[in-house]
Amino acid sequence: MDKNEPLLSEDPGPFETDEGNWLERVEANRARERQVLERLLLANLEEQKRTRVGKNWFRLFIAAYLVVVLWLGAIQEYDLKSFSGRHKHTAVVDLRGVIMEGTQWSADNVIKGLNAAFDHPDTVGVVLRINSPGGSPVQSGQIHDELLRLQKQHPDTPLYAALEDMCASGGYYVAAAIPKIYADKATMVGSIGVLLQAFGLQQTLEKLGMESRMMTAGRHKAMLDPFKPLDPADKQHYQGLLNHIHEQFIKAVENGRGDRLKAGREELFQGLIWTGEDAVKLGLIDGIGSTSWIARQMIKQERIVDFTRKEDVLTRFAKGMTEAIRNSLPVTDAGWQWR
Repeated sequence: MDKNEPLLSEDPGPFETDEGNWLERVEANRARERQVLERLLLANLEEQKRTRVGKNWFRLFIAAYLVVVLWLGAIQEYDLKSFSGRHKHTAVVDLRGVIMEGTQWSADNVIKGLNAAFDHPDTVGVVLRINSPGGSPVQSGQIHDELLRLQKQHPDTPLYAALEDMCASGGYYVAAAIPKIYADKATMVGSIGVLLQAFGLQQTLEKLGMESRMMTAGRHKAMLDPFKPLDPADKQHYQGLLNHIHEQFIKAVENGRGDRLKAGREELFQGLIWTGEDAVKLGLIDGIGSTSWIARQMIKQERIVDFTRKEDVLTRFAKGMTEAIRNSLPVTDAGWQWR
C-alpha cells in the first residue's frame, strides 16, 4: 500500500447513504412508537369511559332496586283492604318450613298473617296452608293457641287446614287446633312425638389422651356435656321434660280431633308418620283436598287472597344482594366459589 494513500476513502457516498437509511429507520420507528402510544392512550380513555358508564348504570340499578323493594315493603305493610276492591275472598296464610323463632315461619310472623286474614272485612273463610316438618314446641304452641283464640273471636269465619308435602311434629301440633284438616293422599302426616338430640365424645377424648376441663357453678349446669359421661340423674330429668312436652302435644291433638281419632295412644302418639290416605282412616285429618278445593267446595269462594307475612324489606334486600354478589363472582382455578 502506498504510504501517501489516505486511510479513509475520500468518497463519502456509501457512508452517507447508510447513514441516511439509518436515520430514516429511526424516524419510522419513532413514528410507529407514537402511533402505538396514541392507540394505547385512546384505548385507555375509551376503557375509562366504559367503566364510568358501567358504574353509572350499576348505581342506577341499585337505586331502582331499592325503590322497588321499599315500594313492595310499603304495599305489604299497607292495609290489604285498600287493595281488595271490596270483593269477598278466601284468605290464605302459609306456614312453610321449620317453625323457628327469628325466621319467616316464626310464631310472630304467622300470627300476624292470621290476624290480618281474620280481621279483613271481606274474608269469607281462612285456610292455613301447612308444609312443615315441625320445629320449636314453643313456637308451634303459640300458633296453636292463637288459632284457638281467633276462632272464638271470629265464630262466623270458618277455618281450615290444607296440608301439602309434609305436616309433621310441630306442624301437626299447629294443625290440631283447626276444626277441619285436608291433605293430599300422599302428604306425610304425624310424627307426634318430641326429641332431644345429643352425643357423647368422652371415649374419643380418652383415646386421644385429652380431657374436658369445663367448670360450672351448679351441679347440673353442664348437663348433656358431650365430653363427659351421661349422668343417670340428668338423663332422668331430661326424659321427664320430654315426657311432659309430649303429653302437652298429645292433649292438644286429643282436644282438637276428639272422637274422630280411630286409634289409641300407643299407635298414634309414638312418633310414626303416615300418608294422607292413611291419616284419614286414623282420624288425624278429615279428608283429601287442596287449598283451591277447600275454597271452592267448602268455603264457596274461589277468589283467594294471600295474607302470608313476608320477610321484612331489609332482610329480603340483604338476601337479594348477597345472592346477586355470589352469582357475579367467577369460579377460580381451584373451583372455589363464595356461597
